[in-house]
Amino acid sequence: MVSTLSIYKQMTALPMGSKAFSYFFAHKAPYFATIKPDVMVMEPHHAQVRIPKRKAVLNHIGTVHAIAVCNGLEAAMGLVAEATVPSTHRWLPKGMDVEYLAKSDSDIICTASSTQADWDGAPDVPITVEAKRADGTVVVQGVIRLWVTPKN
Repeated sequence: MVSTLSIYKQMTALPMGSKAFSYFFAHKAPYFATIKPDVMVMEPHHAQVRIPKRKAVLNHIGTVHAIAVCNGLEAAMGLVAEATVPSTHRWLPKGMDVEYLAKSDSDIICTASSTQADWDGAPDVPITVEAKRADGTVVVQGVIRLWVTPKN
């Protein structure tokens, strides 16, 4: 089976490949399509997704809704998991613990990261997540926990 990371590398090497991969990724897990994620980086232990500020993701005060931001964080976490999990294992999200720190009043960059030590602690693997506004202000931060087990 071809890995998501190898598909990312192949597609992003082509003109408009990043846009095509972002579309592919968002529609593989259709709920992600609601935020129209732009996959900026996918590599082991690190991923970034941009959520464009647009009407469909705004709340009643005109900022990007907190749950849309969490959706972006989960998308970034999924990219880290796909790029990092050994081919002999599978992963499932187990929980999310986040803090809302500031208004999300611009496009949002969602970052997920881990270390090899995090993965060495499997089956419980913490992925650090952070969302920033265009001006660099952290608007959401937290941890998404994965359950990583061998495939049977």
